[in-house]
Amino acid sequence: MDRSDAAFTEFVAGSVGRLTRFAELLTGDPHRAADLVQESLERAYIRWPKIQVDDPHAYVRQIIVNQYRNWWRRRRNREVLIEPAPDSVVSDDHAIRLAQSDVPRRALATLTPRERAVVVLRFYSDLDIAAIAAETGIAQGTVKSTLFRAMARMRAFPGLDESLAERER
Repeated sequence: MDRSDAAFTEFVAGSVGRLTRFAELLTGDPHRAADLVQESLERAYIRWPKIQVDDPHAYVRQIIVNQYRNWWRRRRNREVLIEPAPDSVVSDDHAIRLAQSDVPRRALATLTPRERAVVVLRFYSDLDIAAIAAETGIAQGTVKSTLFRAMARMRAFPGLDESLAERER
């Protein structure tokens, strides 16, 4: 194993968890997220000598977002989405409380792919507007308006305020 392979192996070992969590928030599906990260790391390995000079995390995140966007376009042409099941009745049952803790994730699932990518990059990866624009390839003004619309849709999601207040306790 040469130095380049060792550096890539070290990068993967140190960041695969964070990248998988990022992809899971982006896709809403842990299995699809794992596939997306694997495909993205395969693409990154091919260009690893060039990536090492730049910021490897940003480069791989950008690959993940692009792969997700491509997957979403292919999926949209083949699959028909159905409406999610209605929310259950509020109860003191522990199982129901656990199910309701998934409200933020379900709120993210209602967003368009672009809105979801912008929200995840902003609040999970903690990137500013300029960095999000650079990673997604869209204008800063478009990032701002997309983020505004996405946050308005998430705030309107039923039960999100209660779920977030419960998490803070």
